[in-house]
Amino acid sequence: MTSATLKQLAQQLASKQVSSVELATHYLDRIETLNPILNAFISLDRDRTLAAALVADARRAAGEAGPLTGVPMVHKDIFCQQGWKTSCGSKMLDNFISPYDAHVVTQCDAAGMVTLGHSNMDEFAMGSSNENSFYGAVKNPWDLKAIPGGSSGGSAAAVAARLTPVATATDTGGSIRQPASHCGVTGLKPTYGVVSRYGMVAFASSLDQGGPIAQTAEDCALMLNAMAGFDARDSTSLERPPEDYSRSLEQPLTGLRIGLPREYFAAGLDSEVAKVLDDAIKQLQKLGANIIDISLPNTELSIPAYYVIAPAEASTNLSRFDGVRYGHRAAEYKDLVDMYEKTRAEGFGSEVKRRILVGSYVLSHGYYDAYYLKAQKIRRLIANDFASAFQQCDVILGPVAPSAAFNIGEKSADPVQMYLEDIYTLSVNLAGLPGMSVPAGFTANGRPIGLQIIGDYFSEAKMLNVAHQFQQASDWHTRAPVL
Repeated sequence: MTSATLKQLAQQLASKQVSSVELATHYLDRIETLNPILNAFISLDRDRTLAAALVADARRAAGEAGPLTGVPMVHKDIFCQQGWKTSCGSKMLDNFISPYDAHVVTQCDAAGMVTLGHSNMDEFAMGSSNENSFYGAVKNPWDLKAIPGGSSGGSAAAVAARLTPVATATDTGGSIRQPASHCGVTGLKPTYGVVSRYGMVAFASSLDQGGPIAQTAEDCALMLNAMAGFDARDSTSLERPPEDYSRSLEQPLTGLRIGLPREYFAAGLDSEVAKVLDDAIKQLQKLGANIIDISLPNTELSIPAYYVIAPAEASTNLSRFDGVRYGHRAAEYKDLVDMYEKTRAEGFGSEVKRRILVGSYVLSHGYYDAYYLKAQKIRRLIANDFASAFQQCDVILGPVAPSAAFNIGEKSADPVQMYLEDIYTLSVNLAGLPGMSVPAGFTANGRPIGLQIIGDYFSEAKMLNVAHQFQQASDWHTRAPVL
């Protein structure tokens, strides 16, 4: 039961080998034992979870069950869920109980899934290591000295440690793919607009996108089937016909054109990561894929462009947290302005403050054209690079991060070094493309390494096909840490 995939658990429920209450109890007990070590969760509510499991079992008994009814799951603590604390890993929202459900939560509830809890995360999704949470750093289950990646590190660590079969996550600049890579699990960031952002606390509105983290590509496909869908409450939600993201999983890869960007394999890539990627490429060639050399010439500009655009949008989105309507409020203050200043000084962590300051600066009079407008022009160039590349290939393959997970505290004093961790993931968000991370190997000291697959717009099914066929020919995704 512990190592079963989402699909396997769904089959066990359908065949009545196990009940939803039994599954939920099993995972809750496991969380109770291991979460004090990993710190992967912010909120748990055993009574609420078991009540939902009872409802799922009743639906199944009444013949009203869907494919995922009764399967346990975890939500990243950025998705509002009615009656649950939704903190975004911040002191600012430590006392906030959501009065409504995010669209993703509504979709998962409609599918009959059972929430086990809310996972830990970098504060307001700002970080690459999950060290920025008000509730403390999440530990990587493969090596407790290592970071799990961020900002969805709690979700990735929970799936890797088999505390849940699947978890929701969000990706603004790599926050699904990078922790999935560092924790040896599969993570999918869909095309921008495929998953509604309604009820997902905003970091950078033009970049944020929700998606699943699971053990396998097949599980990610099943989860995306549940999560995706048009939502009129989100102006960026795309109105498209429903699709089955698992429809192409079994197609052979014969003739598939895989593009390898020369910029992704240049200086700065760790030798162990390069070796894992080389082995993965050879495996995909054995499966019938053809390798094509391509170029994404503006890749190195993704970091400066992203770290202008994202903080600019964050400074606007986070202006709502002022102590007036909800969230933290300073205990003592002289007047309204003093309340604003003290509330935000106390409520936000250092990384969030840093990005608000940068964002306010680049949007200020006299600097908007020099920084923000220029960054948006670079964003267009990056999207054009991908458009040209996809005329030559079907998918793009590369590393997720320059190296495997580093040690907790190793880079926290140097924000620039931390930002460089996102060099291979940021451009996907800037272009609004889908991308995913697939387990592909380990370092000599046992830390996981992921393979990044990037697709053209709305090509999630094709990407999942590549990932599934790779996983059918390898066993990296089946390995679990010993805890």
